[in-house]
Amino acid sequence: MIEDRERKIGNEIITILIKAVLCGVLVYFHSKQIRPDLYLQYPNLENYARGLLTFLGPSLAVSILRLIVIYWYIRKHKFKNNIKDNFILGINRIVSILNTLFFLFALIVFFGSDPKEFITSISIVAAAIALTFKDYVTNMINGLIIMFSDRLSLGDHIKIGDNEGKILDITLINMILQNEDSDMVIVPNSIAFSSVIINQSKQNTKKLSIEFDMSLDNGYTPEYLENHLNKVIEGYTANIIPGGLTVKTIAINKDVAVFKAMVLLKHYDKLKEREITRSINTALLRLSASLKKEEQAELEKVMKGN
Repeated sequence: MIEDRERKIGNEIITILIKAVLCGVLVYFHSKQIRPDLYLQYPNLENYARGLLTFLGPSLAVSILRLIVIYWYIRKHKFKNNIKDNFILGINRIVSILNTLFFLFALIVFFGSDPKEFITSISIVAAAIALTFKDYVTNMINGLIIMFSDRLSLGDHIKIGDNEGKILDITLINMILQNEDSDMVIVPNSIAFSSVIINQSKQNTKKLSIEFDMSLDNGYTPEYLENHLNKVIEGYTANIIPGGLTVKTIAINKDVAVFKAMVLLKHYDKLKEREITRSINTALLRLSASLKKEEQAELEKVMKGN
């Protein structure tokens, strides 16, 4: 990973040097007016050179500024070179947007138009486009806010509504999650920005919740279920905080009582979490099945007595 990061930095430096050389050559030829006969022979050559310089100049400045800012940020927070932090991700997205704008301006100059006149002439069209793509613009703004926020980071395990998973990437449009089934969940930035997000990675522990219901005829209390499930998870003491399993009543309906079992894990481990969940679910199923057998036996006794 470190070698890949160093290779990327080396490629970025080479790209900056190439841009700098091209800019220097264009500025030199333009200022010295070398071979003015070329401009007479090729009337569009000057527009081509100006258009290329319009893109390379600002792009070069932005690239240098980006490297300086990222280097300062990594040194300040003492991060490793291979880290993919939200701040760095946001800087990269902004640089991409600016390079796109520089390219559009370069095309305008390339075809011999005045950028100021062009912008003025399409101001009404631009306003209409902005209204048409307002959701897209809102997603971009929300995405940048999320990137520069310290509340969410790449790799965090979060829950947004019914979706839960690890943050793989944050684009200008969507937040990409990987859920427990290794499925890719794409959440629009506007939804993520306006929703209640539970960031389990920012906690010292990982909470595992399992909801289930039991018939009121069974007469099970939260204390009994809690003691029963604590015996079930005795083999996972290395993963569960001591006394980290609790059972509470969520609701009592006409025929059933709804319970929630909550387990506090010492750290996030997808494999162990699945094992613990399976063990608890299996114990609850067996508990319900044993009660049904007892009920069936009682019913048979009553029928035989009659």
